[in-house]
Amino acid sequence: MDIQRRTVVSFHYTLRDSKDEELETSRGGNPTVYLHGAANILPGLERALNGRTEGDVLTVSLDAADAYGPRDPQKQQRVPVKHLLYQGRLRPGMLVQVNTAEGQRPATVLKVGKFSADLDTNHPLAGRDLVFDIEIVGVREATEEEIAHGHAHGPGGHQH
Repeated sequence: MDIQRRTVVSFHYTLRDSKDEELETSRGGNPTVYLHGAANILPGLERALNGRTEGDVLTVSLDAADAYGPRDPQKQQRVPVKHLLYQGRLRPGMLVQVNTAEGQRPATVLKVGKFSADLDTNHPLAGRDLVFDIEIVGVREATEEEIAHGHAHGPGGHQH
């Protein structure tokens, strides 16, 4: 079966940056599972998987604009520490969650003060060209419930 809109796709991946540094991998764990055509993964990655089949192995290169976008210097701000969710001692480079009116948002700590912290709310991979090494391990028709909910269910997908 070909990957097309309304199919559920399972794949393993290794993500590297343009300097060939491995950033993350699903190998050795559960594959990533998503509903194709529902904007559940990066659009450039979804386009590259369209029409592929189970067993295909491919490399997808995305420039920063097609991945998580360019870094936006306007997304740096000072926030009172009481609005942050983190474990341990707050320190530069740490990923934290910020409580906002729109819910929790991830951020990277740039500088820590006594009562506040300077944060970067850009996606951690913003501004970076990315390379995905992908192995498609499964393709199936989506259920009506998955289509209605807009995401895959079951192992590796979203559970209710």
